[in-house]
Amino acid sequence: MALSAGTRRTVACVLVGLGAMLLVAAIMIPTYTISRLAKTPLDLEITTVATNPQTGAPSEVLDAKSLTSPTGSAKVDQNVPLVSQRFLTVENPSNASEMTIQAGQTLRRTDKQGDTGLLTATIDRVTIDRKTGQPVDSVDGGPNGSIAVTVDKKGEAVMDPVQHTGLQYRFPIGTDKKTYPYFDLNARKTFDINYVDETEINNLKVYHFQQSIPATDLSTVANSPTNKLTLAASKWGVEGDGDVTMARFYTNTRDLWVEPETGTVIKGQEQIHLYYARSGDKPEVTALKSTLVFDENTIESQISVAKDNMDKLSLYGRILPIILGVLAAIFLIVGILLGVLGKNGNGPTPVRRPAPAPAGGPGNFDPPTQQIDMSK
Repeated sequence: MALSAGTRRTVACVLVGLGAMLLVAAIMIPTYTISRLAKTPLDLEITTVATNPQTGAPSEVLDAKSLTSPTGSAKVDQNVPLVSQRFLTVENPSNASEMTIQAGQTLRRTDKQGDTGLLTATIDRVTIDRKTGQPVDSVDGGPNGSIAVTVDKKGEAVMDPVQHTGLQYRFPIGTDKKTYPYFDLNARKTFDINYVDETEINNLKVYHFQQSIPATDLSTVANSPTNKLTLAASKWGVEGDGDVTMARFYTNTRDLWVEPETGTVIKGQEQIHLYYARSGDKPEVTALKSTLVFDENTIESQISVAKDNMDKLSLYGRILPIILGVLAAIFLIVGILLGVLGKNGNGPTPVRRPAPAPAGGPGNFDPPTQQIDMSK
């Protein structure tokens, strides 16, 4: 059934209106929605596990009991199996633009049970920007984070206020191939982490970054009794008869592999060296020397997190705008065509056919036969 000119114009207006709305939506979704999606989620809970794979690299740990034993010098155990575990959660205060991260981290030697195997335990809190990953300044002007490495007499963590600067637990949305400032938890300072190259981990594109931490005297960083010790020279295993005071130093080479779209750290590796010395450039007694790498379960879990966020960004950043743009074009074209047809007339001109010729064929114009009454 053909539409009337008025109906056709009405339908055309509706289609053009829908097309315009869809076109606006296709433009707004990438700019408005993505800005809301491209943030670290507030329900974040991440557990990462790093071990020292047996690849021939040294794994040395100082036997703490040997320092307090009445005889013998400091003993350093070799080929010690280690595991570092970090549990990261989001705490208050957190809001639409900022979030407070708390990370509890332990380092254990797995060849000993219970507390005897615990080497270090750290709690770190910092408030960061949910998009850039950078720490934000505290509203009261004080330090924007805190770190605990010791406990009080009740066994509760003693949190020391510490100003955090630079990235730490994640990279920004849309990570670039450049140098970033990166905060080191042990040194409590920020050092550059440099872009190295682009590679793949399990078919996922990642950017490789590397950071070098220079020898740092930990006795100047945290007030911990183990960071500076005075023992007999014989206990340290050095020449001399009197007591010798040594500080604990720390160096590290950190490698991170980051998925650039989401800023997710897919893989991490640290080559840690803790040692006692009278001078930072001359290590004398090893406290810890090992290479720790994310295990396969952690890598797969981080890949899963990255891909979920990548799918969301792709859906609202590319797929939906394309679909809405195509539909908008179709509605606009059909609406314009209907509008033009409705404006030029009542639709297609009807075909007028000639009336059928009289019976008898063409040219037969004889009048009807008249009957005559002969009886008259």
